[in-house]
Amino acid sequence: MAQVLHKAPEFDMPSTKNLDTLAENVKLSDYKGKWVALVFYPLDFTFVCPTELLGFSERIQEFKELGCEVIGVSTDSVFSHRAWIKTSTDQGGIAGLNFPLASDITKTVSRDYGVLLEDKGIALRGLFIIDPDGVLQYAAVNSLNVGRSVDEAIRVIQALQTGGLCPVNWKPGMKTL
Repeated sequence: MAQVLHKAPEFDMPSTKNLDTLAENVKLSDYKGKWVALVFYPLDFTFVCPTELLGFSERIQEFKELGCEVIGVSTDSVFSHRAWIKTSTDQGGIAGLNFPLASDITKTVSRDYGVLLEDKGIALRGLFIIDPDGVLQYAAVNSLNVGRSVDEAIRVIQALQTGGLCPVNWKPGMKTL
């Protein structure tokens, strides 16, 4: 199971990287040398999930400036992901999403990262930040009803990239310890 300061569990999942063909998987090994924000969420076409994914999408340039790629993951199929991405936001969709969604339909990756609710077959909300060497540096998991903070995700990446000791409420421009 995923553990901070250990190699992140490898993954190879169908994805929406090529929205037309759905033929391009996402693999952790393809992201060597980059930071990765792995964003697990419960289900497509739900209520809190689109607010989170669109929130990350709106800030994708900030992630890219940090050398970080964002990947969304749920246990839905890539066909469901594609339908959701092609649905307008006023219809409950996430049209215009700026990062790929991966399908963990086998539930293996959700299980490996410790976010799978076995009895429901869905993932909790989990955020995992993996460094360019494939080491898991940050893990946060929360319940189904509460969305995450994109500001905090960006702040954590920035803090990790300092290589220093960052005190409580550290923000860029502040001194490290």
